[in-house]
Amino acid sequence: MPTNPRLLEITERIRVRSAPLRGAYLDRLRAARDEGPARAHLSCSNQAHAYAATGQDKADLASGRAPNIGIVTAYNDMLSAHQPYEDYPKLIRAAARRAGATAQVAGGVPAMCDGVTQGRAGMELSLFSRDVIALAAGVAMSHNCYDAALYLGICDKIVPGLVIAAATFGHVPAVFVPAGPMTSGLPNDEKAKVRQQFEAGEVGRDRLMEAEMASYHGPGTCTFYGTANTNQMLMEVMGLHLPGASFVNPNTPLREALTEAAVTRATGITALGNDYRPLGEILDERAFVNGIVGLMATGGSTNLVLHLPAMARAAGILLEPQDFDAVSGLVPLMARVYPNGLADVNHFHAAGGLAFLIGELLDAGLLHEDVRTVAGDGLRRYAEEPVLAEGRLAWRDGPKATLNDRILRPAADPFQPTGGLRELTGNLGRAVIKVSAVAEEHRVIEAPVRVFADQEAVKAAFQKGEFTGDTVVVVRFQGPQANGMPELHSLTPVLSVLLGRGLKVALVTDGRMSGASGKVPAAIHVSPEAACGGALARLRDGDMVRLDAVAGTLDAVGVD
Repeated sequence: MPTNPRLLEITERIRVRSAPLRGAYLDRLRAARDEGPARAHLSCSNQAHAYAATGQDKADLASGRAPNIGIVTAYNDMLSAHQPYEDYPKLIRAAARRAGATAQVAGGVPAMCDGVTQGRAGMELSLFSRDVIALAAGVAMSHNCYDAALYLGICDKIVPGLVIAAATFGHVPAVFVPAGPMTSGLPNDEKAKVRQQFEAGEVGRDRLMEAEMASYHGPGTCTFYGTANTNQMLMEVMGLHLPGASFVNPNTPLREALTEAAVTRATGITALGNDYRPLGEILDERAFVNGIVGLMATGGSTNLVLHLPAMARAAGILLEPQDFDAVSGLVPLMARVYPNGLADVNHFHAAGGLAFLIGELLDAGLLHEDVRTVAGDGLRRYAEEPVLAEGRLAWRDGPKATLNDRILRPAADPFQPTGGLRELTGNLGRAVIKVSAVAEEHRVIEAPVRVFADQEAVKAAFQKGEFTGDTVVVVRFQGPQANGMPELHSLTPVLSVLLGRGLKVALVTDGRMSGASGKVPAAIHVSPEAACGGALARLRDGDMVRLDAVAGTLDAVGVD
């Protein structure tokens, strides 16, 4: 199927807009490429420092003839998603030796869990941590000892930060290596119900703790479709993972085989061989448009509306909010994964997963097929799925039909004809809303506002029984300049209770919601933020606000 003309038009608009910045970026990349492998220019003293502790690999490193792979890891064992990375360096070094290469841990980056910091002061560091991660990964790569890189990261700010660093060192080929989701535990809707019961005072903390521990129960990524799993989808649809790598569970033979294959592939795409694939050339405007398509088709996390432009900018690509809205108007919503449905990512994967979804989008002309990826030329490889055949890793064609149409549907018969996110504009500024989980009857609300300075004040008002009618809850001074733009996800149970009582309720904020934001309509990332003189700063209790996710508007009513 030829690429949809409208998708080509959107992509061309981005290309033209980005041309000066992208041209300068590619000039820097080519200059670095033309110098040859960077470690060849290190002095003997420089190299001796780098190789002093490498043991059996020292001779190969000193000769300079074998590729050397740098590992940048976000391992810690507080994040369940990252705990499996503890043993990856040993596995990677062994696989590299079998492939005639060497590997070193180049450096580690911080990795915080938004699930731990929700509603706490630590959340104010969360968004900023992305740039710390990018800097830390850049420090690791600055030693110039590596012919290729493996980036080990999964969660919310970690993957965007790693991509920013990888793009900055875009002359170095790179493969992103996931660890996979934890196996399914307590269903997400049951967990959400217990949270709402706790907020309403119907159950105690012991029942809440029991439900949370049954949901978050083992190693791997949290199984709902929040920012972490949206990141994994993006790395696949943008061609930075090996095909089918995203949603294979940790500590399984297939997971280990995929990690070893990533090492082998990294050794094969360096400038020392005949298939040099610098990451900066893979990350062009088509790759980022493909990422936005995947975001819309799966109903992914709102946080990526913040992260994708930052990732793209590092590769000389300029993304604007209207690009997301334009793609959303073109791409159907094909997946229902919690909070957009009852299924988790394991169910999504079993229903056909990314192999089916990517194949469908390609057949509908809604993805750029003519892209470079770490796996080869063309995105069609990503419509394949990995399997172990007689103990050896192989790929086969993915499913041609969905295995569960309540979770995953073909492009011709989607859950809704447009994507999961919408841009809102009006006299209150510009915002984004995730509509994929919001019922149609809740997508338009006009009601008086209650204005709050933080989410704790909202919860206090709820506990006092102050919400008795339809309400637009405004939480302002939550933007990046005010306090670091923390997620306000701890408001979800409170607002869900009000919605369940039959009230019309919405959230409007210059802060963020979680990638797991769900059925309550939430106009977020309102810009300009209140701290910069945005219109939210002028709202008062009782003012009327209209949020219309159908028309794409956000307005204070009766204001010119």
